[in-house]
Amino acid sequence: MTLPVFAPGQDPGPNFNEVVRRLGLSPFAVAGGGAGPGGGAKPFEVTHGTTICAVRYADGVVMAGDRRATAGSAIAHRTMEKVHAADTHSGVAIAGAAGPAMEMVKLFQLQLEHYEKVEGQALSLEGKANQLSQMVRANLGMAMQGFVVVPLFAGYDLRRAKGRIYTYDPTGGRYEETEYHADGSGGRDARTTIKLGFREDMSRDEGVELCVRALWQAADEDSATGGPDVVRGIYPTVATISARGFELVAEAEVAAAFGRVMATLSSAEVNRPAGPGAGTGVGTGTSRRSKRS
Repeated sequence: MTLPVFAPGQDPGPNFNEVVRRLGLSPFAVAGGGAGPGGGAKPFEVTHGTTICAVRYADGVVMAGDRRATAGSAIAHRTMEKVHAADTHSGVAIAGAAGPAMEMVKLFQLQLEHYEKVEGQALSLEGKANQLSQMVRANLGMAMQGFVVVPLFAGYDLRRAKGRIYTYDPTGGRYEETEYHADGSGGRDARTTIKLGFREDMSRDEGVELCVRALWQAADEDSATGGPDVVRGIYPTVATISARGFELVAEAEVAAAFGRVMATLSSAEVNRPAGPGAGTGVGTGTSRRSKRS
């Protein structure tokens, strides 16, 4: 294997994304044809990740994502991981076209590692957010063909000693959120739940529970979002980012948080039927969606 050599005026420096672009290996190159105006129908259903969220708490940020991926109206995967460590003190969650999103996460992780090796120090949190913004912008051509990627970036700012959350639009616009955000198909319902339950300086456990509640409420209203699956033992991916770094929350702890959420739901939310079996547990309830159908 030989390392690439660049002319002095074309050295990409610590920008790994620019290295692969100049070598013609960028995963964001625009494909031919497509599903844009006049481009004809898509030849296949694109797999999409759905709902993700992030909430600030006293010591940092909680990030969470459901596990369902959809292809059209079908469930493509039930155990997709949407929350990933970007580096030691930051994480990225993905919503949108799953294939390009996973490539973007891998390239972003490599970019941060490459920068640290070349420069001898980690990039600042705001610098990381800007790097991800450039990658989202580079995907604009693919986004216009239907392969939209909308990441959610969060981390612990060691210089300011607090957690910070950044959101993006498909054109690469980067925006810092003050306290919380949720995105994806169930993002509106998740944001509403977090808005109603959020308070300043929450504890870690309260932040985890609020994210689990937000994903459950989103799944209750959005068919593309997968809620906690007690039968299969599938629960949302939850992670915390603090001065200690990026840490995944154990699945048993997420299941316990889900149990606490279920215990506090009102009868209107669960909508248990009257008659035999009523009040025997969440599993006997009939959701509002099933009653409509």
